[in-house]
Amino acid sequence: MRTALTELTGVRHPIVQTGMGWVAGPRLVSAAARAGALGILASATMTTDLLLEAVREVKSRTDAPFGVNLRADASDARDRVRIIIDEGVKVASFALAPSRELIAELKDAGVVVIPSIGARRHAEKVAAWGADAVIVQGGEGGGHTGDVATTVLLPQVVDAVDIPVIAAGGFHDGRGLVAALAYGAAGIAMGTRFLLTSDSTVPDAVKARYLAATVKDITLTTAVDGLPHRMLRTELVDALERAGRTRALAQAVRRAAGFKKISGLSWPQMIRDGLAMKHGKDLSWSQVLLAANTPMLLRASMVEGRADLGVMASGQVAGLIEDVPSCEELVARVMTEAARVLGALQIAGGADKVSHSGD
Repeated sequence: MRTALTELTGVRHPIVQTGMGWVAGPRLVSAAARAGALGILASATMTTDLLLEAVREVKSRTDAPFGVNLRADASDARDRVRIIIDEGVKVASFALAPSRELIAELKDAGVVVIPSIGARRHAEKVAAWGADAVIVQGGEGGGHTGDVATTVLLPQVVDAVDIPVIAAGGFHDGRGLVAALAYGAAGIAMGTRFLLTSDSTVPDAVKARYLAATVKDITLTTAVDGLPHRMLRTELVDALERAGRTRALAQAVRRAAGFKKISGLSWPQMIRDGLAMKHGKDLSWSQVLLAANTPMLLRASMVEGRADLGVMASGQVAGLIEDVPSCEELVARVMTEAARVLGALQIAGGADKVSHSGD
């Protein structure tokens, strides 16, 4: 299936595996890339040295195109951009809108720039600045998300910009791909569905929590870092929502100290990163610290398997997922189902025409 996304990035199928912190490492990304999707490394939870190692590991595992996701407001963003350029990475993906200058620098080096956005005005802004495509995540998506459903946001953005639009939030199968194409998208991006594959390094016990979740077990909370964050409802989430400000601050400082040790960031850098994530919100100091060290809460679950001590970002679609295929099996299944659905629609359309012609 050829779309504007496959033409732009050189992948075989119009499917993107999103850059999930602690999840989208070299093993998952290379497996997604070999399966014909666009795998994206999550660099926000890596030091620059680890990012360089991860990029080179993916390159050693596959010749297929892949991307790197980074935060445009990170203090070392330009160092990460230089790695992407020097290592010949095909795609740069951004969780926050990159500056016009950063987009130009990447494009001058032949890198495809694909920011993720959650509002039409953001898509219009990055398109005007030269972005090659956008990933549009509706409110169903996991992690930090908005409050507009994909089915409302997607057509808005498709109508507003003239660059390829990739739909995210609520997708997990071939029917969803066909639906996104019908809206005018060039493909779909999936996070939770790729997290729940055998190529994902997330511990089996944590995957089991996702598989057991119903749609109602997935909540949108601001208790973690003051911003709307979609995740599985767990004991920790309940505790954060009940905690007073003093207790929340103590917990935030403790976790921030752990992330400082792993990331190599200084306290001033962590505070700057936390403040950068405020997006104009009126956050308490505990929320600023939590914003800076939310990666530690994710690491506890996604790396250490401690679902009781961490948070588990999740799209609502987790309530529909029941198995853990390999990336190769997943992508093949999505594309086979999409072809079957498209074929059925064509047959139905032809039958309808015949019926009307005989009236």
